[in-house]
Amino acid sequence: MIMAAIEALNDKNGSNKSSISKQIEATYGNLSPAHTTLLTHHLNKMKSAGELVFMKNNYLKPDPNSPARRGRGRPPKPKTPLPPGTIPPPPRPRGRPPKSQDPTAPPPPPKPKAATSTATVSGKKRGRPSKTATAGVAAPPLPPPASSGAPRGRGRPPKVKPAMAAPVGA
Repeated sequence: MIMAAIEALNDKNGSNKSSISKQIEATYGNLSPAHTTLLTHHLNKMKSAGELVFMKNNYLKPDPNSPARRGRGRPPKPKTPLPPGTIPPPPRPRGRPPKSQDPTAPPPPPKPKAATSTATVSGKKRGRPSKTATAGVAAPPLPPPASSGAPRGRGRPPKVKPAMAAPVGA
């Protein structure tokens, strides 16, 4: 529809969106309320695909003699053709290549497994020790608090204000 409208308008400078919309409405009659949104979407899609050229707020058909639009990014390296009669090598497998081994060498002995997977060479477990482990090594018990007054409340105690002193300069 859009290409037919641009061809029908046949303007050498191209056709703007409103003239394309009016041409489509005149040709096809009653259009949906979302016509302007759909037209904008399809014009942008055709512009990015290279079917239309957007110049000075006008859409026009690309010149057939102009070179094709290049995509984004660095172009791929040109591939050198193989001489005739040669078989192309298989593609390299993904991932890290395996270590090269001497076919005459005996296979390496299997590594011994540790008795417990959580113990290290020194016999201690890795990481922070659990609370139950620290409870076994208890600190010396604290002396019972003196029962001289009321039990302390939670948090930081309030700051004790000094007694009122004699005024300075009196």
